[in-house]
Amino acid sequence: MPFSPELLVYGAIFIGVFVLVEGVYLTVFGKSISLNSRVNRRLEMMDKGAKRDEVLEQLRKEMSQHSENRTIPLYSLLAEKAQKAAIAFTPQQLMLMMAGMTVFAFAGLSIGTSTGLTVRIAIAIMVGVGGVYTWVSMKAGKRISLIEEQLPDAIELMVRSLRVGHPFSSAIQIVSKEIEDPLATEFGVIADESAYGRDVGEALKDMAERLDMQDLRFLAVAVTIQQQSGGNLAEILAGLSKVIRARFRLFRRVKAITAEAKWSGKFLSGFPVAALIAINVMDPNYYDEVKTHELFIPGCIAVGMFLACNLFVMRVLTNIKV
Repeated sequence: MPFSPELLVYGAIFIGVFVLVEGVYLTVFGKSISLNSRVNRRLEMMDKGAKRDEVLEQLRKEMSQHSENRTIPLYSLLAEKAQKAAIAFTPQQLMLMMAGMTVFAFAGLSIGTSTGLTVRIAIAIMVGVGGVYTWVSMKAGKRISLIEEQLPDAIELMVRSLRVGHPFSSAIQIVSKEIEDPLATEFGVIADESAYGRDVGEALKDMAERLDMQDLRFLAVAVTIQQQSGGNLAEILAGLSKVIRARFRLFRRVKAITAEAKWSGKFLSGFPVAALIAINVMDPNYYDEVKTHELFIPGCIAVGMFLACNLFVMRVLTNIKV
């Protein structure tokens, strides 16, 4: 059974699309926008000469532009993750990027494979759209994970600031300067909004809803209640920091316990599909003798439904709320 290199070409094109999107993103918006950068993007923009109100306007636009464009057809599937990732690309630029990556994938398939035109178009669309979607999803997951790790330290820094006599707005400003991105820029936006007259509790609540983080909701509720009824905010936030750290440790423990079941479900559902693709690539005539059987199509549909049910059941079994 001769091996066809087309399967390797498909994988190389998908990786190429992923790397190309990341390269274009960093080239257009600068290295500081990378989650691996230790530079506070908001402060860097101000150091380059941008005014405080201009930086605030640009960052707020980037943070809200995706949620405001969920009505765009098909873009609603990507909007929530793009919002969590704070992708600086506009929705129109992201859709144009998908189209460009699809053309790139089609060109690569045309050069590296001998498949039919219809198959090349279908695979190019899946690779172009799927590559951008995977890139945005990974950005969102990594960014939210970093914020979850940074939040307890940020709250403890606010507690220390409050205990030495700083007002809460100044504590927010200190956090925006002392910690790293991505949380530094988020708190920097809140500090700027507070300086221009917005209620801090309302700004925290909007950030919690935009990022869909329960711990940030706790912080927003604690600050709002203290503003309305009074109390020792430093002690409240100190207790909240301990609760968040405990929840974070419990979440990681649950994640470790359920990791085997999650990956088993993914492997058991993905391996038959991968084997089917590999067999068809290496020997396109392998299923010729059974393709004409009346039970072939119903059998394929049944197998697909069982694989989907396996993913769904394993997801339900391992979806433990913390």
